[in-house]
Amino acid sequence: MRFTHCLVVTFCSSLALAQAPPAPPPATHPKVSVRGQNYTPRSILSRNMGTREDQQTQFPPHKVIGNVYYVGTKTLSSFLIVTPQGNILVNSTYERSLPAIQKSVEQLGFKFSDIKILLGTHAHGDHQEADAMVKQATGAQVMAMAEDVPALKAMKPGGKEHPVDRVLHDGDTVSLGGVTLTAHLTPGHTRGCTTWTLKAEENGKTYDVVIGGSVRPPATLTPEIVAEFNRGFPAVRALACDVPLGDHPAQYRMWEKHAKLKKGGPNPFIDRAGCLYEADIEEAMFHALQKEQGIAAR
Repeated sequence: MRFTHCLVVTFCSSLALAQAPPAPPPATHPKVSVRGQNYTPRSILSRNMGTREDQQTQFPPHKVIGNVYYVGTKTLSSFLIVTPQGNILVNSTYERSLPAIQKSVEQLGFKFSDIKILLGTHAHGDHQEADAMVKQATGAQVMAMAEDVPALKAMKPGGKEHPVDRVLHDGDTVSLGGVTLTAHLTPGHTRGCTTWTLKAEENGKTYDVVIGGSVRPPATLTPEIVAEFNRGFPAVRALACDVPLGDHPAQYRMWEKHAKLKKGGPNPFIDRAGCLYEADIEEAMFHALQKEQGIAAR
């Protein structure tokens, strides 16, 4: 099935609006400096999301490492994990962005219809709005972390029910064709925000790949959100990591690494030093917001 047009949905209910990334506070309030770079809540959000055109414009599809491929847009990550028994897609993104993902899959020489499992990183529209469209086109089994299921079920673009075929819990595994992914609950950005880990082989070596769920704090914290981040950040930092990836390309400096990839040489996506790059930025911002708002965990 080829997507010949896209559907733009306006979310009118407050429940649906809750699925969109929260609005940032003023650009200069607060500010943190990490690894010589300054960040504000607004600059981080702008860095991640880019423009509307960026969100639906195909980025050159490419092999990341082993059987892991990038098939997303300029600012919304989507990863294809290829196995002998069919493929796994991580993040369907917006419905209007899905044609770019399908085009990337096919340009790499794979069939979109061979997607057997659809996973996501968290229940926001820019990452999982198109789940129902992918399932309709491929019949893929949609799997999601239990804590995000209510938010996903409330995500109904065009009135379509949001499919969830298997409910996952922290530490559960998803296997297909000899490939196993582990779901790690890294809450805060959403209640069920999920970081995925898997092994990938390249040149006779095995590497730990981490597909990070967002750890960006919202503009306004609550004691419950603080408690979730206090669980989420240590969970992220405890993961074995050789290849850091993220649900927005900026989170792992994809554009810079892709430019190096085209020049040849060692695989730039193998970046142990960059594994905590995003966590360092977001945790610093989290503590700055927490201090500013005087919010402690319950």
